[in-house]
Amino acid sequence: MEKVLVSACLLGEAVRYDGKDNLVASSLWQGWQQEGRLVGICPECAGGLPTPRPPAEIRRPPAEIVSSVADIQAPHSQASIRVVTVTGDDVTAAFVKGAEAALRLARDANIRFAILKARSPSCGKGQIYDGSFSRTLTDGDGITAALLSRHGIEVFTEYQLQQLAERLA
Repeated sequence: MEKVLVSACLLGEAVRYDGKDNLVASSLWQGWQQEGRLVGICPECAGGLPTPRPPAEIRRPPAEIVSSVADIQAPHSQASIRVVTVTGDDVTAAFVKGAEAALRLARDANIRFAILKARSPSCGKGQIYDGSFSRTLTDGDGITAALLSRHGIEVFTEYQLQQLAERLA
């Protein structure tokens, strides 16, 4: 049976920045849970951040796309991508550490697919908040979604369950 890496908040774990969850309720989801197919991780918690915690967003020049976690980590990197909290704290290192933990878990379990929380600075796929804390969306991926994708793991959001079901069939 093909396992699927999942954002822990989608499994009902209270690990969101505000101490809440984002439990998914659908027949597909419930079936996958009953099969034991879903493997949960919260990259932000795995990176050492507490729950609750201040909200965080990715700050970057508008035209820049997350190209690699290595670019983010590189000293004196030209990539000015940073994950910053609403209070101004730079939490990039924790987000990178959590993304790496998610990748290790996926590799250890031979996972090829992930369902990650839409719009999250860790897990968002395709669109994330723009770093202004105004709830404005911009094109891009969260740190974990970008790393998993670059290592061949197909990333879906909770709004793409049917697409994943088709890939699993």
